[in-house]
Amino acid sequence: MATLVSSIPDYRTDVIAQAPATPRLWHAYTLVFGAACVMVGVYWDISWHMSIGRDTFWTPAHLLIQAGGLIAGISSGYVALKTTFAGTAAERAESVHFWGFRAPLGAWLSIWGCGAMLTSAPFDNWWHNAYGLDVRIISPPHAVLAIGIFAIVVGALLLTLAQQNRADETTRRRLAWVLALTGGFLIMNFALFLTEYSERRMMHSAIFYEVTAASFPLALGAMGRAIKLRWAATSAAACFTGLMLVLMWFIELFPATPKLGPIYQHLTHMVTLSFPLLVIVPAFFFDLVLHRFDGKLSVFALAPILGVVFVASFLAAQWPFATFLVRSRLAQGHLFNANNFVYWMSPTYEALTRRFDPPEPGSWPLAVHLLIAMGIATVTSALGLMRGRWMTRVRR
Repeated sequence: MATLVSSIPDYRTDVIAQAPATPRLWHAYTLVFGAACVMVGVYWDISWHMSIGRDTFWTPAHLLIQAGGLIAGISSGYVALKTTFAGTAAERAESVHFWGFRAPLGAWLSIWGCGAMLTSAPFDNWWHNAYGLDVRIISPPHAVLAIGIFAIVVGALLLTLAQQNRADETTRRRLAWVLALTGGFLIMNFALFLTEYSERRMMHSAIFYEVTAASFPLALGAMGRAIKLRWAATSAAACFTGLMLVLMWFIELFPATPKLGPIYQHLTHMVTLSFPLLVIVPAFFFDLVLHRFDGKLSVFALAPILGVVFVASFLAAQWPFATFLVRSRLAQGHLFNANNFVYWMSPTYEALTRRFDPPEPGSWPLAVHLLIAMGIATVTSALGLMRGRWMTRVRR
């Protein structure tokens, strides 16, 4: 009996290996487009809050966010129904079974993310009606929205990864660049959620390097291993940087007038977020380390190296650049956007942006906090490397 069982081929594995990657390429591109709509909408929405205030839920930015979620959710729902009731053998083999239905793993994540995003909309309205028109990024309804957005971005990433890992060489190269763009969305998701901890005046503080160490190495490690490009982490970070710069320079060209008080800054145009964090620098060094040691060292030996490299390279780049943004008049223009004052910023608070936050009384020296940041980055780098290795095996 054991001999008979061992001689039966793994039908599902064979079907997946022989299946072409092209039938579901449209779905991968659709999910990436939906994720792009969501991320552009989130940036636009933050800018809307900074320039105009929350005048109504039905702003163009909110509609773009929800449209992106619906595009991802509806297209994934269609794929789930088609695969379940009319799917080919290859399509069913490339899918994951859930509650009697079949769909790729990325589709299930996108459906869940769409549901979370739609749930956050009335929750956000209720929150504002109950507690006021706040301008904080981190609040319970925004956290639900962020989780939904994260699920859609990861869903697009996993679906495109499955296509890349099954594709021929020509298609794989094209999909790798699509993955680099999606990896840029993932980095952007972290950066936007950490906006309140990464203001210019905080870039010489301990908390800034600790929160960035808790997020970015996870994305860089995963992208560095999963994307079939030689400079994978650098490419994803370059997509993040390019998208953030285009949005920063483009959105502020449009006129805007604040509609909520108090109004201290009399604006005539949209205010955008600050110059993007220089994540591309540690991403470059991540790739260098991976080129040299990946496959030769275990995850637990490689992660400490990446943790130290991340903090050291990010500190070397961001610290002097922060000094330039805070103290140089050359930074106060359209190019570097260091005078992006929101309408409710009082003259007193504006003065605080011209200097760095002092250390908390009785706090440990910055060097100790940087060592802590290296430890945090070691853990997140290990998680990213393990996730990246798993992502290279995603087939459905």
